[in-house]
Amino acid sequence: MSLLQKLLGHRSDPGPSATTWYLRDQHIPFSLHHHVPAYTAQQLAQVEHVPGRMVAKVVIAIADGQTVMLCLPAPCKIDLLKLMSVLCTDNIRLAYEEELADAFPDCEVGAMPPFGHLYKMPVFVDQRLALDEKILFPAGRHTDTVEMAYDDFARLVHPMLGDFC
Repeated sequence: MSLLQKLLGHRSDPGPSATTWYLRDQHIPFSLHHHVPAYTAQQLAQVEHVPGRMVAKVVIAIADGQTVMLCLPAPCKIDLLKLMSVLCTDNIRLAYEEELADAFPDCEVGAMPPFGHLYKMPVFVDQRLALDEKILFPAGRHTDTVEMAYDDFARLVHPMLGDFC
């Protein structure tokens, strides 16, 4: 069970309210946008009418048996050789869809917010995502997006920056 679920009192489907509740509890300014379903980070950028570099694509990987959260700009692709260097391992794979459902029971698969610390996993951010003042990301559902300052995100999450795109 994630820390977020514990804070919410074990609600089985809090949807975007879990993310927004957490941000409000932390006194973080943000805006919540509702839109047509967007199933990829690039689609999210299109429906939000923002450059893809502002949208945080969340990818989950298993490195040396540990689940890690990777956040990168929507148009970027993970370079596994660079990622292995950042994570100091040669034992890495991307998580399977079933593993995502288990790891993020309060989110639709593929719509998890980049708050790995709430799900007991370290967060690695590609340095390109940190270049914009604001970022956007799914809020637990394919129809809800959070927009917030990157600096506020970094203060909450304490991600490790790297170059893996």
